[in-house]
Amino acid sequence: MKKVSDFLLATINSNSYQVNKNPRLTSAKILVVDENPLSRMTAVDLLSLDGYEVIEAYDIASIFEHINQQKPDLILLDLMMRQIDSFALCRQIKADYRTANIPVVLTTLTDSRENRIKVMEAGGDDVLVKPLNRIELSTRVKSLVGQKPANQELDQTEQILFTIAKAVDSRSVSRGSSDRVVTLIESFGEYLGLDDEDIENLAFAANIHDIGTIAIPDAIMLKAGELTVKEKELITQHVLFGEEICQPLRNRSGVLPIIRHHHERWDGTGYPDGLSGAKIPYLAQIFQVIDIYDALTSDRPHKKACSPAEALEIIVEETNEGWRNPDLVAEFTTFIRSQEQ
Repeated sequence: MKKVSDFLLATINSNSYQVNKNPRLTSAKILVVDENPLSRMTAVDLLSLDGYEVIEAYDIASIFEHINQQKPDLILLDLMMRQIDSFALCRQIKADYRTANIPVVLTTLTDSRENRIKVMEAGGDDVLVKPLNRIELSTRVKSLVGQKPANQELDQTEQILFTIAKAVDSRSVSRGSSDRVVTLIESFGEYLGLDDEDIENLAFAANIHDIGTIAIPDAIMLKAGELTVKEKELITQHVLFGEEICQPLRNRSGVLPIIRHHHERWDGTGYPDGLSGAKIPYLAQIFQVIDIYDALTSDRPHKKACSPAEALEIIVEETNEGWRNPDLVAEFTTFIRSQEQ
């Protein structure tokens, strides 16, 4: 199993090297946010000289939506604006997982220690003093957009893992299961009031949580009869293997606990770590209930699909045995029944 892991990681690392060497990734998109037309024009002209694609923000009131749409590689943000609080906007950008990796450089007329401290507290990446100096601006921007290849490397890694996971899913007897689970995750996540990042992590996990089973032979994964003790032990290792090959997903750290712990049990009799109760990550608990429900309501080699009512009955019975979070299962039961009305 270790050899398969090494091969997959080598594939990912090799691909990442190629991404870093791609000269086309040196271009970048810069968003200039400034109410002053003259200051904005100066910044646009200076950045354009270095070959950047520069876009200007005119509708300051809806700037965050604009950032999400444009997805710039760097934001040049004026510190003193009348329509918005620049510090608050910077904090919002850094707090949202969709925009947190975008460097934010704040520009100001006064280079004070107080301002620099506030910028740091807001999560800003740098401060430049107006009027902008071309050399200083060019140097700072070049340094910060250098993060872009690293971020694209992560995107490329995700694509590789998705390809592997889809291959795993395609050999599954419940082909297409990940798509069903994602749909259920999105609706149940909203029902529970989860934030967008948690739902995104759960949905991402739905696509790759069983990627570790690639190390398990089809003869075991697709076996219709009873598994031997050794075969069962091998299958339990898939969560550790899956976590290992997904380690390069540095921006998806919230997904790794789901991959590792979605087979733990409320009473501590699960695997791989025997966690119990609230020690089991909450998102892993949610994912587990949804994954089990999908498995029960899908055809398998050794059984026919259960009806939703039958599946809920089995999950409740397992909960009474101590395997699941009683409160979460009660929420899920209410949710499923509401969907049938």
